[in-house]
Amino acid sequence: MLTRTTTTTTSDHPWDEIFQAVTTAIGRSFRAGIGVLLQETPHRDPFRVLISTIISLRTRDEVTIAASRRLFAHADTPATVLELTRDLLEECLYPAGFYRTKAESITKICRILLEQYAGEVPSTMEELLALPGVGRKTANLVLSAGFGVPAICVDIHVHRISNRCGWVATRAPEQTESALREILPMNYWIPINEWLVGFGQQVCTAGSPRCSTCPLSQRCPRIGVSRWR
Repeated sequence: MLTRTTTTTTSDHPWDEIFQAVTTAIGRSFRAGIGVLLQETPHRDPFRVLISTIISLRTRDEVTIAASRRLFAHADTPATVLELTRDLLEECLYPAGFYRTKAESITKICRILLEQYAGEVPSTMEELLALPGVGRKTANLVLSAGFGVPAICVDIHVHRISNRCGWVATRAPEQTESALREILPMNYWIPINEWLVGFGQQVCTAGSPRCSTCPLSQRCPRIGVSRWR
């Protein structure tokens, strides 16, 4: 199994310069996905982060944001979510991908939170992974965005860009998370997801990246890129 083909350290990449260029390219005020929802609340809310991240799986940001807003307008705690009828819960989530399955997972999670955690979201990786429908991406986002715990949330953008730029050489997001933990300074663990989501949406796109205008083009080996703009 391929994990990494080269050995790097934190000093092998000028991280300050790299992320300065990334944030400038996407605009310092840019917020993506869950970041938009967090900006609307006066404090970190692990429950909102957890539920919104579950809704976001295989769903576009704009659909996730709209569905989360509809749901939280009706219920924003485990207890109030369980008071909703299944039809209303599914109506709030639609048209998010697999919305019926997500409604079932959310119902089960809310019941577990009330029965085992006094209505609070647990703050450890092990406990989060034990919740229905929660994988490492979701758990890491809850830890970082919900609790402020240093954690690297690796989605398709973080995985693609990290490999394309040659920071890591991995096949799966879980391997990318492990590899980035070895080389990335901890102060970048929390913001890297939001920055690279924005960068992946606007510049370093999947099919045909905008290499001609990319601020990282001079230091990017374009690994796996066959065509670009």
